[in-house]
Amino acid sequence: MNQRIIDLRSDTITQPSAEMRAVMANAPVGDDVFGDDPSVNRLESFIAGLLGKEAALFVPSGTMANQIAIRCHTRHGDEILLDANAHIYWYEAGAPAALSGVTCKLLPGRRGIFTAQDVISALRPMNDHYPPTSLLCVENTHNRGGGSVWPIESVREVTAAAKDAGLRTHLDGARLWNASVATGIPESDYASHFDSASLCFSKGLGAPVGSALAGTKEFIGLARRFRKQFGGGMRQSGILAAAAQYAVENNRQRLAIDHKNARKLAKGLASIPGILVNSAEIETNMVYFELTAVSAPALAEELRKKGVWVMAVDERRIRAVLNLMVHPGDVPTALRIIEYTICRQ
Repeated sequence: MNQRIIDLRSDTITQPSAEMRAVMANAPVGDDVFGDDPSVNRLESFIAGLLGKEAALFVPSGTMANQIAIRCHTRHGDEILLDANAHIYWYEAGAPAALSGVTCKLLPGRRGIFTAQDVISALRPMNDHYPPTSLLCVENTHNRGGGSVWPIESVREVTAAAKDAGLRTHLDGARLWNASVATGIPESDYASHFDSASLCFSKGLGAPVGSALAGTKEFIGLARRFRKQFGGGMRQSGILAAAAQYAVENNRQRLAIDHKNARKLAKGLASIPGILVNSAEIETNMVYFELTAVSAPALAEELRKKGVWVMAVDERRIRAVLNLMVHPGDVPTALRIIEYTICRQ
């Protein structure tokens, strides 16, 4: 009998349901580069309205959405401000420098959240020796921050400081859905403080592919050009847009289940000798925990053999991400396997 896999590496491992596949199979399509794919047009209009923006653009990935935003908001030789652990800096293959010719100035956030004073302190004086600072990026929820949620007051303060300094602002909202479900604050309230915002459909919502970028009509017109330049212009992509539409309409509120499972996992991990985890910091679907005596890569490898897949992020820390593929009973099963494996190390 095949062993059941409990895959907690990421919420990107989710797979489309039978219902989503049926919607994809029956989606009306056209040529999106020509602008006549009805399923894409419907999704873009829907997302623009949901975020309170004038227009939106469907793109293959969150990385592309973020990098198009940076390209639109900056000029070569500029500098952008972002948290020291931001996804844009850590996990997007050096794209700010490669695609937009900008440098990153890193802010000292706590769990990915920095202050207005951090923004002000990072601003350079007007001087020909320095790169012009042109853009502030905020990630909400924050991946390396442990799925942390930006308080709306902090969002308001840092974006106000940026705008007072003449900076444009971009929201990396790959998991903004989680922030909204966790706080009850609509996605549009968060997005209203930014010139542009991105969203992912292929993480907790369970679509197979896709993200969106939203902003003014003028901004999205420029973004469409850079999407083509970056190789993201797709043709009959309504098949994918239909999956994204289904995901948003059917899977947003169930993210609360992932958050509940994350708290349950963290509480159980906290009782296992050799594991350190702050249960009070679990706000959404991510659990980072530290090992006091065991190598994280070695433990992750042993757990994989037993059917529990997690991600070692460094020598002592592991990340587990709850997602819609987690079945009832998976959390206690995973906890039993983790405790047994640690005790045997």
